[in-house]
Amino acid sequence: MGLLDGKVAIITGATSGIGARTAELFVEEGAKVVFTGRRRTEGEALATKLGASGRFIQADATLEDDWRRVIAETTTTFGKLDAVFNNAGGPAPTGSIASVPVDGFDKAMALLVRSVMLGMKHAAPIMMKQRSGSIINNGSIAGHLAGHSTSMIYGAAKAAVNHLTRCVAMELGEHNVRVNSVSPGAIATGILAKALGVETAKAEQLAGTIKGIYAKAQPIPRAGITDDVAQCVIWLASDRATFVNGADIVVDGGVIGGRSYSQHQEGLQHVKTMLGI
Repeated sequence: MGLLDGKVAIITGATSGIGARTAELFVEEGAKVVFTGRRRTEGEALATKLGASGRFIQADATLEDDWRRVIAETTTTFGKLDAVFNNAGGPAPTGSIASVPVDGFDKAMALLVRSVMLGMKHAAPIMMKQRSGSIINNGSIAGHLAGHSTSMIYGAAKAAVNHLTRCVAMELGEHNVRVNSVSPGAIATGILAKALGVETAKAEQLAGTIKGIYAKAQPIPRAGITDDVAQCVIWLASDRATFVNGADIVVDGGVIGGRSYSQHQEGLQHVKTMLGI
């Protein structure tokens, strides 16, 4: 038996990266998955790979009408909704606060925060009526610690996601609906290259190179991979996590804990040298 046997899930931003891998693993664990994204070619390719248990709907997670359509098609087809993974995201404007473009700020907030709000807004009535369900939002360690994203706007948006998750969890928990977030650390996907201006298709091809860049970014001596996040999302969506609500689970290999031991020792040695000890 799979961890998600018989469950029906919606995953946004699933044409690549964490979302695509999560869709694959949800199906492997027995779920029926409706996944969305803006890129039709990539979405249809993944749907073919997933077979009868995976259904692609081209949709923009920032648009309320698209959410209405996705929810309606899911419930009409499967009759229920057990889990939503609000994963859609992307880079935000980089640079100083003094140079942030307002239109870029607004677009980033729409993609990173409004999409999450809309997913929860439209899943909530169904799950409240069922008195069951699990909503998982994709946060980031950048929402906890400054300087852990190429963009301060991205960090601020993810902090909003993490706190909105807690706020909604306090309401929906009373209806036996759980709301949690997952905060990835340095995961080897194309988002870093996209943030630095690389075109989407080429950026995703650089995931292997990014693994090398991230290899020493945390105490665990390897880059994070999409499976690391997807496995956590699966657990939160499953019946093994029915008493977990309002939590943010950090999946970062230890970055958020502080400086690694070797960095600390190097710093200490530098201080000794400066003091002539």
